[in-house]
Amino acid sequence: GGARHPITVISEQVADVFVGMGWEIAEGPEVETEHYNFDALNFLPDHPARSMQDTFYIEGNDGTGKPLLLRTHTSPVQIRAMQATGAPIRVIAPGRVYRMDMDQTHTPMFHQVEGLAIGRDISMANLKWTLEEFCRAFFEVDSVELRFRASHFPFTEPSAEVDIRCSWEGGQLKIGEGDSWLEILGSGMVHRKVIENCGLDPDEWQGFALDR
Repeated sequence: GGARHPITVISEQVADVFVGMGWEIAEGPEVETEHYNFDALNFLPDHPARSMQDTFYIEGNDGTGKPLLLRTHTSPVQIRAMQATGAPIRVIAPGRVYRMDMDQTHTPMFHQVEGLAIGRDISMANLKWTLEEFCRAFFEVDSVELRFRASHFPFTEPSAEVDIRCSWEGGQLKIGEGDSWLEILGSGMVHRKVIENCGLDPDEWQGFALDR
């Protein structure tokens, strides 16, 4: 007999945790424009992610002469959601994404789940709490310890990679204990320019984003 694909199962489990925390699920097209995939997310015109070596461009254009492409992340869904509903907003955007990654550890099509929370007086403390609550529920453990490492993403400032404490004792991964760290996602406070690009006032609204 057939069975549900493991990626489908995990994606639904992730979504269930966030929905249980009051978040909504947002969807968007896999064929995107440069505006939603790059421009609105504060990618500079010469950013290497726009290169043919990283992005699948396809025939056709967006009506202004700019090319269409297969989305390289689900962040465009966040832009569309903010423009459609405004703020406050809390959404996750699961889905397929495409990049020119083809080696032993990468495939040209893979899955992401990204999250966006925009409101008043949202800080990194809210991001940390959200991730801790998610990890406790998803990994079914009583306590977790997260480590934030400074990083850089065009659409967040400040930005951080997030690791979770774990153990590999006996060749088995155990979350919430041990002396090892496992990278689980990237995150940060949404860049002011991204908020402005969605028609919101960054002096009134702020928030955080996360992706894996």
